Amino acid sequence: MILTRIAPDADRWIVQLFSARAVAEGGIIRRSAADVDRLIGRDRLLHEVRRRGYRLVENAGQFVIFCNRDPIRLLH
Repeated sequence: MILTRIAPDADRWIVQLFSARAVAEGGIIRRSAADVDRLIGRDRLLHEVRRRGYRLVENAGQFVIFCNRDPIRLLH
């Protein structure tokens, strides 16, 4: 018998992601880019981030979502 891993429903994954306490507090959330690609796809994540007016950055295989509408400054 071969066991296969069933990916969670994309809509439920989105609801869970944006139900995090950090989101409610205007903080940040981070997810693996590989997980996003496998579970819901980048286009879907980008759509949901834009719909909420948030910002998203990618670095080192991670997506970081700023769950507020404040400006982002890159400091060196």
